[in-house]
Amino acid sequence: MSIKTEEISSLIKEQLANYQSQISVEETGTVTYVGDGVARADGLENAMAGELLEFSNGVYGMAQNLESNDVGIVILGSYTGIREGDTVKRTGRIMEVPVGDALLGRVVDPLGRPIDGLGDVKTDKTRPIEHKAPGVMERKSVSEPLQTGIKVIDALVPIGRGQRELIIGDRKTGKTSIAIDTIINQKNQNMICIYVAIGQKESTVRAQVETLRQYGALDYTIVVSASASNPAPLLWLAPYAGAAMGEEFMYGGRDVLIIYDDLSKQADAYRELSLILRRPPGREAYPGDIFYTHSRLLERAARLSDDLGGGSMTALPVIQTQAGDVSAYIPTNVISITDGQIFLNADSFYAGQRPAIDAGTSVSRVGGDAQIKAMKKVSGTLRLDIASYNELASFAQFGSDLDAATQAKLARGQRTVELLKQGLHQPQPVEQQVVTLYALAHGYVDNVPVDDIARFESELAEYMRGNHQDVYDKIVETGQLPGDDSIDQAIKAFMNTFQTSADQAQN
Repeated sequence: MSIKTEEISSLIKEQLANYQSQISVEETGTVTYVGDGVARADGLENAMAGELLEFSNGVYGMAQNLESNDVGIVILGSYTGIREGDTVKRTGRIMEVPVGDALLGRVVDPLGRPIDGLGDVKTDKTRPIEHKAPGVMERKSVSEPLQTGIKVIDALVPIGRGQRELIIGDRKTGKTSIAIDTIINQKNQNMICIYVAIGQKESTVRAQVETLRQYGALDYTIVVSASASNPAPLLWLAPYAGAAMGEEFMYGGRDVLIIYDDLSKQADAYRELSLILRRPPGREAYPGDIFYTHSRLLERAARLSDDLGGGSMTALPVIQTQAGDVSAYIPTNVISITDGQIFLNADSFYAGQRPAIDAGTSVSRVGGDAQIKAMKKVSGTLRLDIASYNELASFAQFGSDLDAATQAKLARGQRTVELLKQGLHQPQPVEQQVVTLYALAHGYVDNVPVDDIARFESELAEYMRGNHQDVYDKIVETGQLPGDDSIDQAIKAFMNTFQTSADQAQN
Protein backbone atom coordinates (compact mmCIF):
# COMPACT_ATOMS: atom_id res chain seq x y z
CA MET A 1 0.00 0.00 0.00
CA SER A 2 1.50 3.34 -1.06
CA ILE A 3 1.08 6.64 0.75
CA LYS A 4 0.94 9.74 -1.36
CA THR A 5 3.34 12.60 -0.71
CA GLU A 6 0.46 15.07 -0.34
CA GLU A 7 -1.04 12.99 2.49
CA ILE A 8 2.26 12.90 4.38
CA SER A 9 2.74 16.67 4.12
CA SER A 10 -0.84 17.38 5.23
CA LEU A 11 -0.42 15.01 8.19
CA ILE A 12 2.81 16.71 9.26
CA LYS A 13 1.19 20.14 8.94
CA GLU A 14 -1.71 18.99 11.11
CA GLN A 15 0.64 17.60 13.76
CA LEU A 16 2.66 20.82 13.80
CA ALA A 17 -0.48 22.91 14.15
CA ASN A 18 -1.67 20.86 17.14
CA TYR A 19 1.79 20.87 18.68
CA GLN A 20 2.01 24.66 18.46
CA SER A 21 -1.38 25.08 20.18
CA GLN A 22 -0.22 23.05 23.18
CA ILE A 23 2.80 25.21 23.88
CA SER A 24 2.28 27.62 26.81
CA VAL A 25 4.71 30.46 27.19
CA GLU A 26 4.93 31.74 30.77
CA GLU A 27 7.05 34.52 32.14
CA THR A 28 8.75 33.38 35.33
CA GLY A 29 11.06 35.03 37.80
CA THR A 30 13.30 33.99 40.68
CA VAL A 31 12.73 34.89 44.33
CA THR A 32 15.70 36.90 45.63
CA TYR A 33 14.34 37.80 49.08
CA VAL A 34 11.48 36.62 51.30
CA GLY A 35 10.36 37.60 54.78
CA ASP A 36 7.57 39.17 56.86
CA GLY A 37 4.85 38.76 54.23
CA VAL A 38 6.78 40.20 51.28
CA ALA A 39 9.13 38.86 48.61
CA ARG A 40 11.32 40.28 45.88
CA ALA A 41 11.81 38.60 42.52
CA ASP A 42 13.78 39.40 39.39
CA GLY A 43 13.03 38.31 35.83
CA LEU A 44 9.39 39.45 35.77
CA GLU A 45 10.02 42.11 33.13
CA ASN A 46 6.37 42.63 32.10
CA ALA A 47 4.58 42.25 35.44
CA MET A 48 1.69 44.67 35.93
CA ALA A 49 0.88 46.68 39.06
CA GLY A 50 -1.54 44.65 41.16
CA GLU A 51 -1.03 41.48 39.08
CA LEU A 52 -1.59 38.11 40.69
CA LEU A 53 1.62 36.04 40.81
CA GLU A 54 1.97 32.36 41.70
CA PHE A 55 4.89 30.91 43.66
CA SER A 56 6.15 27.39 43.00
CA ASN A 57 4.47 26.07 46.21
CA GLY A 58 1.02 27.29 45.06
CA VAL A 59 0.82 30.39 47.29
CA TYR A 60 -0.26 33.57 45.51
CA GLY A 61 1.23 37.03 45.72
CA MET A 62 0.44 40.44 44.32
CA ALA A 63 2.89 42.69 42.46
CA GLN A 64 3.22 45.86 44.49
CA ASN A 65 6.54 47.57 43.71
CA LEU A 66 7.61 47.65 40.05
CA GLU A 67 11.26 48.67 40.13
CA SER A 68 14.01 48.77 37.49
CA ASN A 69 15.78 45.62 38.66
CA ASP A 70 13.12 43.59 40.51
CA VAL A 71 9.47 43.37 41.61
CA GLY A 72 8.26 43.76 45.21
CA ILE A 73 5.53 41.22 45.94
CA VAL A 74 3.11 41.04 48.89
CA ILE A 75 2.42 37.39 49.76
CA LEU A 76 -1.26 36.49 50.18
CA GLY A 77 -0.93 33.70 52.69
CA SER A 78 1.81 31.94 54.62
CA TYR A 79 5.30 32.87 53.45
CA THR A 80 7.13 30.16 55.46
CA GLY A 81 7.13 27.70 52.55
CA ILE A 82 8.78 30.14 50.10
CA ARG A 83 12.59 30.16 49.77
CA GLU A 84 15.14 32.25 47.93
CA GLY A 85 15.68 30.76 44.48
CA ASP A 86 12.06 29.54 44.13
CA THR A 87 10.32 30.38 40.87
CA VAL A 88 7.36 32.75 40.66
CA LYS A 89 5.23 33.08 37.54
CA ARG A 90 2.84 35.65 36.16
CA THR A 91 -0.84 34.78 35.83
CA GLY A 92 -1.76 37.73 33.60
CA ARG A 93 -4.71 38.52 35.91
CA ILE A 94 -5.12 41.61 38.06
CA MET A 95 -5.92 40.78 41.69
CA GLU A 96 -9.65 40.00 41.95
CA VAL A 97 -12.21 38.57 44.38
CA PRO A 98 -15.41 36.55 43.89
CA VAL A 99 -18.60 38.65 44.08
CA GLY A 100 -22.35 38.18 43.87
CA ASP A 101 -25.40 37.03 45.87
CA ALA A 102 -23.72 33.71 46.74
CA LEU A 103 -21.58 35.57 49.30
CA LEU A 104 -24.58 36.79 51.35
CA GLY A 105 -24.70 35.17 54.77
CA ARG A 106 -21.09 34.01 54.50
CA VAL A 107 -17.85 34.80 56.33
CA VAL A 108 -14.91 35.01 53.93
CA ASP A 109 -11.27 36.09 54.01
CA PRO A 110 -9.98 39.02 51.88
CA LEU A 111 -9.42 36.65 48.94
CA GLY A 112 -13.08 35.59 49.02
CA ARG A 113 -12.32 32.13 50.43
CA PRO A 114 -14.95 30.90 52.94
CA ILE A 115 -13.80 30.58 56.56
CA ASP A 116 -17.18 29.72 58.13
CA GLY A 117 -17.07 25.97 57.42
CA LEU A 118 -20.20 26.10 55.21
CA GLY A 119 -18.54 24.87 52.00
CA ASP A 120 -17.50 26.64 48.82
CA VAL A 121 -18.95 29.94 47.62
CA LYS A 122 -20.76 29.05 44.40
CA THR A 123 -20.18 32.05 42.16
CA ASP A 124 -18.28 32.50 38.90
CA LYS A 125 -18.33 36.31 39.00
CA THR A 126 -15.23 38.24 40.04
CA ARG A 127 -14.24 41.89 40.29
CA PRO A 128 -10.78 43.50 40.56
CA ILE A 129 -10.12 44.73 44.10
CA GLU A 130 -8.98 48.11 42.76
CA HIS A 131 -11.53 50.05 40.74
CA LYS A 132 -11.72 53.67 39.70
CA ALA A 133 -14.21 55.65 41.78
CA PRO A 134 -17.25 57.12 39.96
CA GLY A 135 -16.64 60.65 38.62
CA VAL A 136 -18.71 63.71 39.52
CA MET A 137 -21.01 63.36 36.50
CA GLU A 138 -21.64 59.68 37.36
CA ARG A 139 -22.99 60.55 40.79
CA LYS A 140 -26.13 62.21 42.08
CA SER A 141 -26.66 64.08 45.33
CA VAL A 142 -27.21 62.20 48.56
CA SER A 143 -30.84 62.73 49.55
CA GLU A 144 -32.26 59.39 50.69
CA PRO A 145 -31.80 58.58 54.39
CA LEU A 146 -30.06 55.51 55.73
CA GLN A 147 -31.76 54.90 59.06
CA THR A 148 -29.36 53.62 61.73
CA GLY A 149 -32.11 53.07 64.28
CA ILE A 150 -30.03 55.04 66.81
CA LYS A 151 -31.95 58.14 67.96
CA VAL A 152 -29.01 60.45 68.53
CA ILE A 153 -27.50 59.66 65.10
CA ASP A 154 -30.72 59.84 63.07
CA ALA A 155 -31.63 63.12 64.81
CA LEU A 156 -28.26 64.93 65.03
CA VAL A 157 -25.85 63.38 62.51
CA PRO A 158 -28.08 61.79 59.86
CA ILE A 159 -26.51 59.49 57.28
CA GLY A 160 -27.68 59.39 53.66
CA ARG A 161 -27.37 56.55 51.16
CA GLY A 162 -24.09 57.07 49.32
CA GLN A 163 -22.46 59.07 52.13
CA ARG A 164 -19.14 58.41 53.91
CA GLU A 165 -19.53 58.98 57.64
CA LEU A 166 -16.59 58.35 59.96
CA ILE A 167 -17.05 56.66 63.36
CA ILE A 168 -14.15 57.83 65.53
CA GLY A 169 -13.20 57.42 69.18
CA ASP A 170 -10.92 55.71 71.68
CA ARG A 171 -10.87 51.93 72.04
CA LYS A 172 -13.80 50.37 73.90
CA THR A 173 -16.19 53.32 73.48
CA GLY A 174 -18.85 51.51 71.40
CA LYS A 175 -17.71 52.13 67.79
CA THR A 176 -18.36 48.55 66.63
CA SER A 177 -21.68 48.45 68.51
CA ILE A 178 -22.95 51.41 66.46
CA ALA A 179 -21.90 49.63 63.24
CA ILE A 180 -23.55 46.33 64.23
CA ASP A 181 -26.78 48.06 65.37
CA THR A 182 -26.91 49.90 62.04
CA ILE A 183 -26.65 46.57 60.18
CA ILE A 184 -29.39 45.05 62.36
CA ASN A 185 -31.65 48.04 61.58
CA GLN A 186 -31.37 47.42 57.82
CA LYS A 187 -33.70 44.41 58.05
CA ASN A 188 -36.51 44.82 55.49
CA GLN A 189 -34.89 48.08 54.28
CA ASN A 190 -33.72 46.63 50.94
CA MET A 191 -30.06 47.06 51.89
CA ILE A 192 -27.05 44.77 51.40
CA CYS A 193 -24.53 45.05 54.25
CA ILE A 194 -20.80 44.26 54.23
CA TYR A 195 -18.86 44.16 57.49
CA VAL A 196 -15.08 44.22 57.04
CA ALA A 197 -13.29 43.21 60.25
CA ILE A 198 -9.61 44.24 60.13
CA GLY A 199 -7.09 43.07 62.71
CA GLN A 200 -9.65 41.88 65.27
CA LYS A 201 -9.47 38.73 67.36
CA GLU A 202 -11.18 35.77 65.68
CA SER A 203 -13.30 35.23 68.81
CA THR A 204 -14.55 38.84 68.55
CA VAL A 205 -15.52 38.40 64.89
CA ARG A 206 -17.26 35.14 65.73
CA ALA A 207 -19.27 36.90 68.45
CA GLN A 208 -20.32 39.65 65.99
CA VAL A 209 -21.37 37.04 63.42
CA GLU A 210 -23.47 35.25 66.05
CA THR A 211 -25.11 38.56 67.02
CA LEU A 212 -26.01 39.23 63.38
CA ARG A 213 -27.36 35.68 63.01
CA GLN A 214 -29.41 35.99 66.20
CA TYR A 215 -31.13 39.17 64.95
CA GLY A 216 -31.71 37.76 61.44
CA ALA A 217 -29.24 40.21 59.88
CA LEU A 218 -26.71 37.70 58.52
CA ASP A 219 -29.02 36.82 55.59
CA TYR A 220 -28.29 40.16 53.89
CA THR A 221 -24.72 40.59 55.18
CA ILE A 222 -21.26 39.57 53.97
CA VAL A 223 -18.54 39.41 56.64
CA VAL A 224 -14.96 39.86 55.37
CA SER A 225 -12.52 38.96 58.13
CA ALA A 226 -8.77 39.59 58.21
CA SER A 227 -8.04 38.69 61.82
CA ALA A 228 -5.06 39.73 63.93
CA SER A 229 -3.40 36.37 63.23
CA ASN A 230 -3.41 36.95 59.44
CA PRO A 231 -0.31 38.34 57.70
CA ALA A 232 -0.18 42.11 57.06
CA PRO A 233 -1.00 41.87 53.29
CA LEU A 234 -4.45 40.41 54.05
CA LEU A 235 -5.21 43.15 56.60
CA TRP A 236 -4.25 45.76 54.01
CA LEU A 237 -6.32 44.14 51.23
CA ALA A 238 -9.48 43.44 53.25
CA PRO A 239 -11.22 46.85 52.77
CA TYR A 240 -10.55 46.81 49.01
CA ALA A 241 -11.99 43.29 48.75
CA GLY A 242 -15.12 44.44 50.65
CA ALA A 243 -15.46 47.48 48.37
CA ALA A 244 -15.24 45.26 45.26
CA MET A 245 -18.00 43.00 46.63
CA GLY A 246 -20.14 46.06 47.36
CA GLU A 247 -19.59 47.58 43.92
CA GLU A 248 -21.08 44.48 42.29
CA PHE A 249 -24.39 45.26 44.01
CA MET A 250 -24.09 49.05 43.62
CA TYR A 251 -23.60 48.87 39.85
CA GLY A 252 -26.53 46.42 39.78
CA GLY A 253 -28.79 49.22 41.06
CA ARG A 254 -28.92 48.10 44.69
CA ASP A 255 -28.11 49.90 47.96
CA VAL A 256 -25.10 48.78 49.98
CA LEU A 257 -23.81 49.64 53.46
CA ILE A 258 -20.12 48.84 54.03
CA ILE A 259 -18.34 49.13 57.37
CA TYR A 260 -14.53 49.18 57.60
CA ASP A 261 -13.69 48.20 61.19
CA ASP A 262 -11.13 49.62 61.50
CA LEU A 263 -8.89 51.58 59.13
CA SER A 264 -6.33 52.36 61.86
CA LYS A 265 -5.26 48.72 61.82
CA GLN A 266 -5.26 48.71 58.01
CA ALA A 267 -2.96 51.76 58.06
CA ASP A 268 -0.63 49.95 60.46
CA ALA A 269 -0.54 46.91 58.16
CA TYR A 270 0.15 49.13 55.15
CA ARG A 271 2.97 50.87 57.01
CA GLU A 272 4.51 47.52 57.93
CA LEU A 273 4.36 46.28 54.33
CA SER A 274 5.66 49.49 52.82
CA LEU A 275 8.62 49.80 55.13
CA ILE A 276 9.64 46.18 54.49
CA LEU A 277 9.32 46.89 50.75
CA ARG A 278 11.60 49.92 51.38
CA ARG A 279 9.14 52.58 50.35
CA PRO A 280 10.17 56.01 51.63
CA PRO A 281 8.49 56.81 54.99
CA GLY A 282 6.69 60.10 55.50
CA ARG A 283 5.14 61.88 58.47
CA GLU A 284 5.02 59.83 61.71
CA ALA A 285 6.94 57.07 59.85
CA TYR A 286 3.93 56.30 57.62
CA PRO A 287 4.73 55.95 53.90
CA GLY A 288 3.97 59.21 52.13
CA ASP A 289 1.02 57.83 50.18
CA ILE A 290 -1.10 56.52 53.08
CA PHE A 291 -3.59 59.34 52.40
CA TYR A 292 -4.05 58.02 48.86
CA THR A 293 -4.53 54.49 50.25
CA HIS A 294 -7.58 55.62 52.22
CA SER A 295 -8.92 58.21 49.77
CA ARG A 296 -9.07 55.86 46.79
CA LEU A 297 -10.90 53.35 48.99
CA LEU A 298 -13.49 55.76 50.44
CA GLU A 299 -14.10 57.61 47.17
CA ARG A 300 -15.62 54.39 45.83
CA ALA A 301 -18.65 55.00 48.06
CA ALA A 302 -21.22 56.94 46.04
CA ARG A 303 -24.81 57.31 44.99
CA LEU A 304 -24.83 56.59 41.26
CA SER A 305 -26.78 58.58 38.69
CA ASP A 306 -29.98 57.13 37.23
CA ASP A 307 -28.12 56.35 33.98
CA LEU A 308 -25.91 53.94 35.94
CA GLY A 309 -28.83 52.31 37.76
CA GLY A 310 -29.15 54.60 40.79
CA GLY A 311 -27.45 52.18 43.20
CA SER A 312 -25.50 53.41 46.20
CA MET A 313 -22.70 52.38 48.52
CA THR A 314 -22.60 54.01 51.96
CA ALA A 315 -19.29 53.73 53.81
CA LEU A 316 -18.88 53.85 57.59
CA PRO A 317 -15.12 53.73 58.23
CA VAL A 318 -14.02 53.29 61.85
CA ILE A 319 -10.89 54.99 63.24
CA GLN A 320 -9.41 54.50 66.69
CA THR A 321 -7.93 57.50 68.47
CA GLN A 322 -5.45 57.65 71.33
CA ALA A 323 -6.79 59.63 74.31
CA GLY A 324 -9.28 61.45 72.06
CA ASP A 325 -6.57 62.97 69.87
CA VAL A 326 -8.29 63.68 66.55
CA SER A 327 -5.37 65.81 65.38
CA ALA A 328 -3.11 62.76 64.82
CA TYR A 329 -2.08 61.73 61.31
CA ILE A 330 -4.59 59.00 60.38
CA PRO A 331 -7.65 60.64 62.06
CA THR A 332 -7.04 63.96 60.25
CA ASN A 333 -6.55 62.07 56.97
CA VAL A 334 -9.85 60.23 57.17
CA ILE A 335 -11.79 63.21 58.60
CA SER A 336 -10.78 65.21 55.51
CA ILE A 337 -11.88 62.41 53.14
CA THR A 338 -15.30 61.69 54.69
CA ASP A 339 -18.57 63.66 54.74
CA GLY A 340 -18.70 64.03 58.51
CA GLN A 341 -17.86 62.16 61.68
CA ILE A 342 -19.58 60.56 64.65
CA PHE A 343 -17.24 61.27 67.56
CA LEU A 344 -17.50 58.98 70.60
CA ASN A 345 -16.45 60.48 73.92
CA ALA A 346 -14.76 58.14 76.41
CA ASP A 347 -15.79 60.25 79.45
CA SER A 348 -19.46 60.15 78.40
CA PHE A 349 -19.20 56.40 77.83
CA TYR A 350 -17.82 55.72 81.31
CA ALA A 351 -20.43 58.08 82.79
CA GLY A 352 -23.15 55.81 81.40
CA GLN A 353 -24.21 57.96 78.42
CA ARG A 354 -24.48 55.27 75.74
CA PRO A 355 -24.17 55.60 72.81
CA ALA A 356 -21.47 58.06 73.92
CA ILE A 357 -21.85 60.42 70.95
CA ASP A 358 -20.45 63.90 71.42
CA ALA A 359 -23.10 66.20 69.92
CA GLY A 360 -20.68 69.13 69.78
CA THR A 361 -17.96 67.56 67.63
CA SER A 362 -20.10 65.12 65.63
CA VAL A 363 -21.30 66.46 62.29
CA SER A 364 -22.88 65.30 59.04
CA ARG A 365 -22.06 67.40 56.00
CA VAL A 366 -25.17 66.05 54.26
CA GLY A 367 -27.33 67.02 57.22
CA GLY A 368 -31.06 67.53 56.81
CA ASP A 369 -30.98 66.27 53.23
CA ALA A 370 -30.59 62.78 54.71
CA GLN A 371 -33.60 63.09 57.03
CA ILE A 372 -37.30 62.67 56.52
CA LYS A 373 -39.16 65.96 57.04
CA ALA A 374 -40.81 64.75 60.24
CA MET A 375 -37.44 64.00 61.86
CA LYS A 376 -36.04 67.35 60.70
CA LYS A 377 -38.93 69.15 62.43
CA VAL A 378 -38.73 67.38 65.78
CA SER A 379 -34.91 67.45 66.01
CA GLY A 380 -34.40 71.06 64.89
CA THR A 381 -33.30 72.52 68.24
CA LEU A 382 -31.91 69.33 69.77
CA ARG A 383 -28.21 70.11 69.21
CA LEU A 384 -28.57 73.62 70.69
CA ASP A 385 -30.53 72.26 73.66
CA ILE A 386 -27.77 69.76 74.45
CA ALA A 387 -25.02 72.37 74.01
CA SER A 388 -26.75 74.92 76.28
CA TYR A 389 -27.47 72.18 78.86
CA ASN A 390 -23.80 71.12 78.97
CA GLU A 391 -22.77 74.75 79.43
CA LEU A 392 -25.35 75.39 82.14
CA ALA A 393 -24.57 72.11 83.92
CA SER A 394 -20.90 73.00 84.28
CA PHE A 395 -21.84 76.53 85.40
CA ALA A 396 -24.50 75.30 87.87
CA GLN A 397 -21.86 73.31 89.81
CA PHE A 398 -20.55 76.60 91.21
CA GLY A 399 -23.85 78.29 92.05
CA SER A 400 -26.66 77.18 94.32
CA ASP A 401 -29.32 79.83 93.61
CA LEU A 402 -30.62 79.48 90.06
CA ASP A 403 -33.57 81.34 88.60
CA ALA A 404 -36.63 79.41 87.42
CA ALA A 405 -35.80 79.72 83.71
CA THR A 406 -32.30 78.25 84.24
CA GLN A 407 -33.70 75.44 86.38
CA ALA A 408 -36.26 74.65 83.66
CA LYS A 409 -33.51 74.53 81.04
CA LEU A 410 -31.41 72.22 83.20
CA ALA A 411 -34.40 69.95 83.82
CA ARG A 412 -35.18 69.77 80.08
CA GLY A 413 -31.49 69.07 79.33
CA GLN A 414 -31.35 66.21 81.85
CA ARG A 415 -34.40 64.61 80.27
CA THR A 416 -33.01 65.13 76.75
CA VAL A 417 -29.74 63.39 77.65
CA GLU A 418 -31.63 60.55 79.34
CA LEU A 419 -34.02 60.13 76.40
CA LEU A 420 -31.14 59.86 73.93
CA LYS A 421 -29.69 56.86 75.77
CA GLN A 422 -30.29 53.58 73.98
CA GLY A 423 -29.65 49.94 74.82
CA LEU A 424 -27.28 47.68 72.91
CA HIS A 425 -28.79 46.01 69.82
CA GLN A 426 -32.09 47.88 70.24
CA PRO A 427 -32.41 49.99 67.08
CA GLN A 428 -35.72 51.83 66.76
CA PRO A 429 -37.82 52.44 63.63
CA VAL A 430 -37.82 56.08 62.53
CA GLU A 431 -41.55 56.62 63.22
CA GLN A 432 -41.04 55.60 66.87
CA GLN A 433 -38.07 57.99 67.17
CA VAL A 434 -40.12 60.84 65.70
CA VAL A 435 -42.98 60.44 68.22
CA THR A 436 -40.51 60.16 71.14
CA LEU A 437 -38.65 63.33 70.11
CA TYR A 438 -41.99 65.09 69.45
CA ALA A 439 -43.01 64.37 73.05
CA LEU A 440 -39.68 65.82 74.22
CA ALA A 441 -39.83 68.94 72.03
CA HIS A 442 -43.42 69.76 73.03
CA GLY A 443 -42.80 69.52 76.77
CA TYR A 444 -44.68 66.28 77.52
CA VAL A 445 -41.57 64.83 79.18
CA ASP A 446 -40.86 67.87 81.38
CA ASN A 447 -42.85 66.54 84.37
CA VAL A 448 -41.65 62.94 84.08
CA PRO A 449 -38.99 62.12 86.71
CA VAL A 450 -35.54 61.48 85.15
CA ASP A 451 -35.45 57.93 86.55
CA ASP A 452 -38.71 57.12 84.73
CA ILE A 453 -37.67 58.44 81.30
CA ALA A 454 -36.58 55.05 79.86
CA ARG A 455 -39.83 53.40 81.00
CA PHE A 456 -41.85 56.36 79.70
CA GLU A 457 -40.25 55.95 76.27
CA SER A 458 -40.84 52.20 75.99
CA GLU A 459 -44.42 52.38 77.30
CA LEU A 460 -45.23 55.27 74.94
CA ALA A 461 -43.98 53.21 71.96
CA GLU A 462 -46.02 50.20 73.12
CA TYR A 463 -49.13 52.36 73.58
CA MET A 464 -48.76 53.96 70.14
CA ARG A 465 -48.34 50.58 68.44
CA GLY A 466 -51.36 49.17 70.24
CA ASN A 467 -53.75 52.14 69.96
CA HIS A 468 -52.48 54.61 67.34
CA GLN A 469 -50.67 52.57 64.68
CA ASP A 470 -52.29 54.89 62.10
CA VAL A 471 -50.05 57.76 63.32
CA TYR A 472 -46.95 55.62 62.81
CA ASP A 473 -48.21 54.54 59.37
CA LYS A 474 -48.78 58.17 58.30
CA ILE A 475 -45.21 59.14 59.26
CA VAL A 476 -43.81 56.16 57.31
CA GLU A 477 -45.96 56.78 54.21
CA THR A 478 -45.58 60.56 53.93
CA GLY A 479 -42.30 61.16 55.78
CA GLN A 480 -44.04 64.08 57.49
CA LEU A 481 -45.84 64.76 60.75
CA PRO A 482 -49.64 64.35 60.49
CA GLY A 483 -51.30 67.68 59.62
CA ASP A 484 -53.88 67.32 62.42
CA ASP A 485 -53.33 67.09 66.18
CA SER A 486 -53.44 63.28 66.24
CA ILE A 487 -49.95 62.96 67.80
CA ASP A 488 -50.83 65.43 70.58
CA GLN A 489 -54.09 63.64 71.31
CA ALA A 490 -52.35 60.25 71.37
CA ILE A 491 -49.58 61.45 73.72
CA LYS A 492 -52.09 63.21 76.01
CA ALA A 493 -54.18 60.03 76.20
CA PHE A 494 -51.03 58.09 77.10
CA MET A 495 -50.02 60.66 79.76
CA ASN A 496 -53.36 60.04 81.50
CA THR A 497 -52.48 56.36 81.88
CA PHE A 498 -48.76 56.70 82.64
CA GLN A 499 -47.76 56.29 86.28
CA THR A 500 -44.47 57.49 87.68
CA SER A 501 -42.49 55.25 90.05
CA ALA A 502 -43.69 57.37 92.99
CA ASP A 503 -47.36 56.89 91.97
CA GLN A 504 -46.85 53.14 91.59
CA ALA A 505 -45.26 52.94 95.05
CA GLN A 506 -48.27 54.73 96.60
CA ASN A 507 -50.72 52.40 94.88
